[in-house]
Amino acid sequence: MNLLITAAAFVVALGTLIVVHEFGHYLIARLSGVKVLRFSVGFGRPLFTRKLGRDQTEWVVAAFPLGGYVKMLDEREGEVPPAELDRAFNRQSVHKRFAIVLAGPVANFLLAIFVYWLLFMHGVPGSRPVVDAPAPGTPAAAAAFQSGDTIAAIGDKPVRTWEEVRLALLKSAVARRAVDVEVRTDNGTFGLRKLDLSGMRPDQVNSDFLDAVGLAPVKGGVRPVIETVLQGSVAERAGLHPGDRIVAVNGAAVNSWEQLVKAVRANPGVPTQLTVRKSTGEQTVLTLTPEAATENGQSIGKIGVGPFINVQYGVGSALWHAVKKTWDMSAFTLEMLGRMIIGEVSLKNLSGPITIADYAGQSAQMGWMAYVTFIAVISISLGVLNLLPVPVLDGGHLMYYIAEIIRGRPVSERALEIGQRIGMIVLFSLMAFAIYNDIYRLVGG
Repeated sequence: MNLLITAAAFVVALGTLIVVHEFGHYLIARLSGVKVLRFSVGFGRPLFTRKLGRDQTEWVVAAFPLGGYVKMLDEREGEVPPAELDRAFNRQSVHKRFAIVLAGPVANFLLAIFVYWLLFMHGVPGSRPVVDAPAPGTPAAAAAFQSGDTIAAIGDKPVRTWEEVRLALLKSAVARRAVDVEVRTDNGTFGLRKLDLSGMRPDQVNSDFLDAVGLAPVKGGVRPVIETVLQGSVAERAGLHPGDRIVAVNGAAVNSWEQLVKAVRANPGVPTQLTVRKSTGEQTVLTLTPEAATENGQSIGKIGVGPFINVQYGVGSALWHAVKKTWDMSAFTLEMLGRMIIGEVSLKNLSGPITIADYAGQSAQMGWMAYVTFIAVISISLGVLNLLPVPVLDGGHLMYYIAEIIRGRPVSERALEIGQRIGMIVLFSLMAFAIYNDIYRLVGG
């Protein structure tokens, strides 16, 4: 069953990314007056073909799914009727050709922005970054992190969830630099931890790098810290706010969210005293009456609070954060690739189709939000990779067009031929190495 879910999730994700990428090329080509002969999802033997539209464009699904292409009318690839010469790709101005090629990666970035926009409007749940005692000898231990420290900011950037912490620290780990981390201690005071990541080895900068840093979520269950307060709830009327920690219920100490839930559920309609430590460090006692509700035929108490942060924005603000998220992820992906080339990040971080399929399956089983987030991340990676100045990729063609704009004439056929060969060697070498990494992960864990 898991294998079927993985296969289906991989096919849907890959198909979506290919269609979006190639549709970017197709749309701008049509808007530029270029005739499109074929729109293919996949390579090799066609499994499905249908001709549509005034130009009878072939829409194809092919046997080998790892890619796709848009074939346009072009004198370099076949004879063009004199009446359609003005619709040939090679007859277009360099600026039109540039726009058509650029449209593919841009479509991938726009897909990521759209996905993040929807997610930020819907609300993205996350857990507050409360750390456990770091292992001896790790950078976190050297920085004097303590169990119960809540990470509040990294550098000058506030963080609210483990996901934000992970991305911010990964940037510092890749750059091999020290970073100031502001924390709120377990007793409510604020402190500064100087986390030195300059000694991180290339093989440590991977998906598990937080283990090497010495930072992990605190053990013993979710802390009884309020993250969300429902509007109009008992908790809101009593004056509880996100960041407040419940210390005791009716005088009995509370050390985990599970204990808080149990105590509240046991008091439906009964006045209950909560000892609360505010986010400012001040401690106070509030009296509230849990609302009675029926669950499985039993009366339980509810006050309307939750332990998880909900990162949510309005329409305009969500769009801004989506654009910023996509930009940050794109820049970081490019930086990671650059540091792989110079040896500062291990090439083991390269992933091939097997690992991507595995992640697709895992995210699909975690729920729709994890799955569409996965699609957004892969879409960004696809956009960045296609912009690399490697012949046979979109970025290689853009490189030629930039040279044409500067020189005032197209690059020679001989240069294109040599570039094509070099590009194929580079591309197949990267694919071979990525697949080797996949097999190594699969066999060696």
